[in-house]
Amino acid sequence: MYITPDQDQKIRCTLRECGAQAQKLAAEPFEVCEKGPNDYVTSIDRFLDQQLSTAFSALFPEDGIITEENAASRAAYLGNYKSLWCIDPLDGTEEFIQGKLHYALMVGLLQEGEPVAGWIYAPAFEQMYFGGKGWGLFQTLGESKPSAIALHKPPAPTADSCKIVLGDKDQKNYGMAIAQIIPGVEFYSLGSFGLKVLEVISGRAGLYLYFNGRVKVWDTAGPLALAKAAGLVCCDLEGKPLRWTPDALDPSSLAHSQAIAIGQPEYIESLLPKVRIAVGGRSTS
Repeated sequence: MYITPDQDQKIRCTLRECGAQAQKLAAEPFEVCEKGPNDYVTSIDRFLDQQLSTAFSALFPEDGIITEENAASRAAYLGNYKSLWCIDPLDGTEEFIQGKLHYALMVGLLQEGEPVAGWIYAPAFEQMYFGGKGWGLFQTLGESKPSAIALHKPPAPTADSCKIVLGDKDQKNYGMAIAQIIPGVEFYSLGSFGLKVLEVISGRAGLYLYFNGRVKVWDTAGPLALAKAAGLVCCDLEGKPLRWTPDALDPSSLAHSQAIAIGQPEYIESLLPKVRIAVGGRSTS
């Protein structure tokens, strides 16, 4: 194993504590800034970023650590670390700002350019999801003991029923084109990237598609470690595996250049060629 049971327990305890702080701070006035077009950050994101960075530096002093709100930390990506921790202090910031519930704190571990472990904590539900390669998938509610996540496959896609998770922006840009080529498709969305991935892991949807081009390594490392452990296919629209190598990321922002499809194997096999046709010119390399 890449971490010890004691380290896992400390990670989960840290995420719960930071999640409780997020909820407490959300009840008071907080600052909201725009980092880029429709890309928001709050004073709470920045506070949690510092808290998590400090905690993980103490837990894993020999490892590299990248956090979303510390731009200087991105240098660790090319720092020759065997283990690289990717931390999103508040995934689904827009949801959080609006007082909605589907936001999460996320941590992912990359080793040799592959996500091997992840932790996703949804404070509003006190729900923790964690696990990874060769480890399994687990969940806790509050401070309860971990239990295995039961994997459920959704019904195979049919002309009458086909649930796909697709973010609001992607629905606006591509939803109509996809619906025309996949009869019976039903789109829905949640705030957090990680919680969207969990919709597919849980079997509530068969496929999650992401074309927006803004998702970064701290968004993907944890959730896709869990998706891989669940036996899901994680690929681009050509069916090529998703990559966390320098050729597949923007060097300054660490954003993925590949479009992203995460799904049950039968959904990927039957729907991906149709999605590829529907989105046309969207770059998938």
